[in-house]
Amino acid sequence: MIYKTRLIKTPIGEMIAMTNGEVLTSLHFTYDAYIVHNSRHSLLLRLEEELHEYFDGKRQTFTLPLAAEGTAFQQKVWETLRSIPYGQTISYAQEAQQFGNPKAVRAVANANGKNPIAILIPCHRVIATGGGLGGYSGGLWRKEFLLQLESDQSSR
Repeated sequence: MIYKTRLIKTPIGEMIAMTNGEVLTSLHFTYDAYIVHNSRHSLLLRLEEELHEYFDGKRQTFTLPLAAEGTAFQQKVWETLRSIPYGQTISYAQEAQQFGNPKAVRAVANANGKNPIAILIPCHRVIATGGGLGGYSGGLWRKEFLLQLESDQSSR
């Protein structure tokens, strides 16, 4: 299978998107300079458009087909993440409860950290039980930015 990639600039840094031609398979922040072929595949162009709309406060849901690669457990956790409404947060403990295994808080949090499709699978909406940010593989400052963006748009 041939994957196509695109580097997308956002207000919080560059992101690399990947598609297999049918579904989005990954979207993550980049910390290093990457040389990628900036594919003009329609799915990647639509992603770029939807991300710009999201950051401009004009989009709360994404329409792209996703296929995050991971274990069955991770995929079920990521599906739980997709049920968290825009502008809302839940704790890791609440996520484990929604996932169906309240004792699996650490395992659920670990699966969040392996989320291969940032923003569209909104692991940034999960915070610590005490209200702290918890962790975020994209960096806590990005998590804070995303939560503030969604909070500002939800209150309008």
